[in-house]
Amino acid sequence: MSTATGISDVELLRAHGLRATSGRLAILTVLDSSPHVDAESVRRLLGAQAPSLQAVHNILADLQRAGLVRRFEPARSAARYERHAGDNHHHAVCSVCGKVTDVACTTGRSPCLHGPTPPGFAVATAEVIFWGTCADCV
Repeated sequence: MSTATGISDVELLRAHGLRATSGRLAILTVLDSSPHVDAESVRRLLGAQAPSLQAVHNILADLQRAGLVRRFEPARSAARYERHAGDNHHHAVCSVCGKVTDVACTTGRSPCLHGPTPPGFAVATAEVIFWGTCADCV
């Protein structure tokens, strides 16, 4: 599979210092078609060739450390993963069905929120989760 920049996932992994293993490639493919999923859902979507749940967690952690995957944790939910990383967007989560939708930065460039911070503290990202009811559940 190729990214929006035309670079294959194999090249992308190698450019970030990771081996292009079948597990990593398969998980990136799952996240292309199913963003905002937890590790158990990734494993289920991989089907018969899925590695153990621990291996899925390990691969997702490797991809996150490399900046290829974003991890976020809605309250009362397992951590979710997506390929849409590096832009500091936010999420809207339906309190009824759990559907997650991307929300662009609310006030401009990343990090788009600044609050009072300790002296010398540099904000790198700001994470906001909007909770409510999606159109399907209203």
